[in-house]
Amino acid sequence: MRAERRREVLVCGGAAGLAAGGYALAAGLHGAWPTGAGEVAVPYHAHLWDLLHGRAAGDLLFNWNSGYGVPFLADFFAYLMNPFSWPTALLPRDQGRLAVFLVVLASIGLGTALMAHLLGRLHTGPHWLRALAAVGYGLCAWVLDVGGAAPMWLWGLVSLPLLGLAADWCLHERRWVAGSLCVTLAWAGNLYTAALATLAAGLLLAVRLFTAPRPLRQRVRVTGRAVTVATVGILLAAPVLFVAVRAAHTAQPESPVQPLGPSGLGGRLAQLLPAAHGGLPLPDVAIGVLGLLLVCGLPFNRRVRVRERAVWCGALVLVGLGFVWTPTVLVWHGLAIPAGGPYRVAFVLSGLLVLAGWVSLAHRPDGVTLLGGAAVVALIAGLAAGRHSVRASTWLLLAVGGAVVLAALRVLDRRHADRRAGAVATWVLGGAVLGNAVWSGYAALGAVPPGGAPESAVRAGYAAVRGAADWPLGRSDPGPHAFTTNDPLLLDGQGGGYFSGYLPTVVALLLHDLGAGWTAGGRQTASVTDPVGQALFAVRAHLDDGPPPDGFVQGRAAAPPLVTVLPPGARTDTGSVWSRQESLLGERVYEAPLPVPAGGPAPTLHGSSGWSLPGGAEGTVLTVACTPGGTAYFHGVWYRGTVSGLGTTFESDGEQPTTAVAVHRLGPVPADGTVRVTLRSDTVSQLPARPVGCLRAGALEAAVARQTATGATRVTAGGHTLSAALPAGSTGTALVSVAATDGWGCAAGGGPRVAPTPVLGMIGVPLGGGADRVDCSFRPPGLTEGLTVASGTAGLLALVLVFARLTHRPARPSRGARRRAAAD
Repeated sequence: MRAERRREVLVCGGAAGLAAGGYALAAGLHGAWPTGAGEVAVPYHAHLWDLLHGRAAGDLLFNWNSGYGVPFLADFFAYLMNPFSWPTALLPRDQGRLAVFLVVLASIGLGTALMAHLLGRLHTGPHWLRALAAVGYGLCAWVLDVGGAAPMWLWGLVSLPLLGLAADWCLHERRWVAGSLCVTLAWAGNLYTAALATLAAGLLLAVRLFTAPRPLRQRVRVTGRAVTVATVGILLAAPVLFVAVRAAHTAQPESPVQPLGPSGLGGRLAQLLPAAHGGLPLPDVAIGVLGLLLVCGLPFNRRVRVRERAVWCGALVLVGLGFVWTPTVLVWHGLAIPAGGPYRVAFVLSGLLVLAGWVSLAHRPDGVTLLGGAAVVALIAGLAAGRHSVRASTWLLLAVGGAVVLAALRVLDRRHADRRAGAVATWVLGGAVLGNAVWSGYAALGAVPPGGAPESAVRAGYAAVRGAADWPLGRSDPGPHAFTTNDPLLLDGQGGGYFSGYLPTVVALLLHDLGAGWTAGGRQTASVTDPVGQALFAVRAHLDDGPPPDGFVQGRAAAPPLVTVLPPGARTDTGSVWSRQESLLGERVYEAPLPVPAGGPAPTLHGSSGWSLPGGAEGTVLTVACTPGGTAYFHGVWYRGTVSGLGTTFESDGEQPTTAVAVHRLGPVPADGTVRVTLRSDTVSQLPARPVGCLRAGALEAAVARQTATGATRVTAGGHTLSAALPAGSTGTALVSVAATDGWGCAAGGGPRVAPTPVLGMIGVPLGGGADRVDCSFRPPGLTEGLTVASGTAGLLALVLVFARLTHRPARPSRGARRRAAAD
């Protein structure tokens, strides 16, 4: 027994080493880190480093860095619950790309090792061939194309075989508690991929139940056991589930995604071939030449029972069709096609292909099986020929790799009793599998052009932001300049930039209404760009775009404290971005008259809804009369085209509803007071009714001075709390420059904690007859309920475990029996 365990550890460890080593070798030959991780994964891991080292302003519940303050627990669950992410805090903070790369390698290794063990539970067979088959899963095309940029999803690579093992225990009616804990581990690690891996594990259990004759009673008993294991495991992960569901309910909706268009049979079959990348978005399911030949040969393998072949082939066809038909694709993706890629769960199909291929390999495919598999592969290659994704490397791998694999498999069949020949054939197969994986990985890593800012510039930005830190008295904003979509996390500042699938709608709309830009339909926000917006968010230092080598310049300006006071009776005006800013500022600082058409194609005014501008090369001219000496700003929101005025020309790339353009500075108002703006667009475009606002000279400085005098005299912030001391007897509404997301509660003057009264989306706390302090704290919605459910389930699980121990304890011999045994 001990020898078998040692051998199993060697086999699983060998599979893990081959997969992780193959990926590392491919990345090393490519000479660069996997592309894409710098936008999301690296900033999140930098923030995790700050959290674990006690350097972050917030905690697990709230993130003070991004979006000028956003809930964080759901994002932590989504992006940082891969257990391999946590040890990366041992590395230096500026080694974020290395940290993410190590998380990727560890996830690939563990997922491959678990798959190797699962294959052994599925069917007995040659141990090292099982390891080679598992490598096809660990380095499937989905991992090569997606894994380097999304280590959080790579936990799905671990979850699928982990849940498959739990299903195996259910099939053999053992380890109920361990199976439940495996489900919990999968769901807690990444909710999204775990849900889909659970569907696949359920399908695997169904296949195994029907591939061999079993009594109906046993099938019912096994199914019931699996349902209870999954239910208990999911309930143990209730904090993750409840928080994520509540956060998703209040999150900014995802950008509309076009329905999946037809790509043809050949385009879809091409995704089964090695090193096929590019073209239309299609599921990345390739598992290497060895796995492809084995799966294609399964229908011809007469050593596998007809029933087993039929069930496996039927299951693969059904899942494959599920990736073609839009309604079933929606089911696989939680009833919403992700904007970042419509086939994020392709690893599920890859895993099932590897399992089916192992069924054939474990039964030693004969000549007929190999010829049949080669013929099917040739048919797939013929149908896929000419596709953009099929390149020269694909044909080379198929021709050379296919010939080597076929020859090695033939030797294993004909000379299976010859240990030396079997060892040589296994080594040859190992070389072919590793070569295929490295080549495919190199092709995948090189298919995406490298990007990202130089490391030296990022370090300079970090030093500049940290050097100007004044939290919580004010904010040091890494924007509007942007290295990544998550600069506040990467540079440890307090800005508006944030990308998250759980970004609250309240945050996105607040920033949008105050003139900040957004992309991805509001799931990616940016910092405010104008001085009034920066004053509203207490931004005292910020980074603007600048010249090389760093690409930024730092700006500073006076700003009021984080908590200000609006006077009693203050009213809000939502007519334009300028009036909304003034409402929160409590002062009139802008002139924003209605523009007058003054040349070019005539625009059409639709009341307060805005202008419709015809397209054309001539351009529409609008004029606005302002007081000389002020500064003119332009806010086109969704406008797409060229904007020229006051010596400034820039491209506005708005597109409703996905891309909103931030407020842009035009320049000083000339002596005649006329601001002339020329708008050129190729298509009909929309413009707000009052797109030009003129900031009067000295008005903002006076407003900031008043807010500073009446605002907080002292501000303290904890991980998810904020307290401010106000001048004695303050009345009106205390305005906290944080979005009023669900979960906030505030108390004025030591009174009871109540939900805030939002003021245009910001936290507002009525001060009543007078108060000298405000205290606010944040509690993630769903966390209390989730902890309650998880605690109850854990108690139930403990009772089951104790009961099982008591009922399975061997009976102790009686005292008389012990005496007789001692006498003998």
